[in-house]
Amino acid sequence: MSHPTKNIESVLVENRVFPPDARATEGARISGMAAYDALCKEAEQDFEGFWSRQAKSHLQWTKPFSKILDELNAPFYQWFGDGELNASANCLDRHIGTPVENKTAIVFEADDGTVTQVTYKELLARVSQFANALKASGIRKGDRVIVYMPMTVEGVIAMQACARIGATHSVVFGGFSAKALQERIIDAGAVAVITANFQLRGGKELPLKAIVDDGIALGGCESIKTVFVFERTPSAWNRVEGRDKTFAEALKGQSTECAPEPVNAEHPLFILYTSGSTGKPKGVQHATGGYLLWARMTMDWTFDIRPEDVFWCTADIGWITGHTYVA
Repeated sequence: MSHPTKNIESVLVENRVFPPDARATEGARISGMAAYDALCKEAEQDFEGFWSRQAKSHLQWTKPFSKILDELNAPFYQWFGDGELNASANCLDRHIGTPVENKTAIVFEADDGTVTQVTYKELLARVSQFANALKASGIRKGDRVIVYMPMTVEGVIAMQACARIGATHSVVFGGFSAKALQERIIDAGAVAVITANFQLRGGKELPLKAIVDDGIALGGCESIKTVFVFERTPSAWNRVEGRDKTFAEALKGQSTECAPEPVNAEHPLFILYTSGSTGKPKGVQHATGGYLLWARMTMDWTFDIRPEDVFWCTADIGWITGHTYVA
């Protein structure tokens, strides 16, 4: 039986353009295709000048940069390589002394429907206090810390606190196994894990601390000196003496003020691993300056966020979307 020859249309390249309707573009920062094309043209004509203006306008620097892009070690490009800043300060401190400090920074709805709201000023105090707790446990600039947390305000605090002291954090999704956790601890050379005793999903308690214990017990995790445990529920959990600390214990007596640690723009802000479903998990390192700028620009250009808006991100902090737009 013969079969007619058919051309297979490739779907790997998409050239169609779907412009937003008038309701979406009215009053937007990029209002229509003409404005978008003009922005692209501006960047193409002088891309270094373009990104220099964006970085100076949207980020706060403790040491101004003079270099824009270093291509000498391609593909390991460096952006704003001689500048210094702090990610936590850019997220929180910049709002202190302005009307924004008393605005809601996070709206958290728990599994049981309980809603908690935290202002920028309150969040800064809590982040600073936990940052001091990290330092009191010997964690320093350049150390790596695993964050294995449920979706809670404390998960955001953990990430921000690491950034505040210059420690590189790596969030591991709370649904991953002990083996997955062990692999990431070893690869990152982490000195601490921040976790919770349990997480709540659909009214059920799911263990996190027990999985941390199992992961460390698999071996090769001797770099771990401290495990911080947020007691998400009142249920009992196994304590390893000399290593484990509850959040309450770690925070006791710690000041709610902590000066942000300036870091180089190329300083590793966080490491996020691939799922490992097709092989060994691969860590993707995100530098502070370039990542922070692009995260800010997408809020302006992609989401067109305004001061009066409430932004809802459904992604877990273990994925890059949640990582970027939750914390």
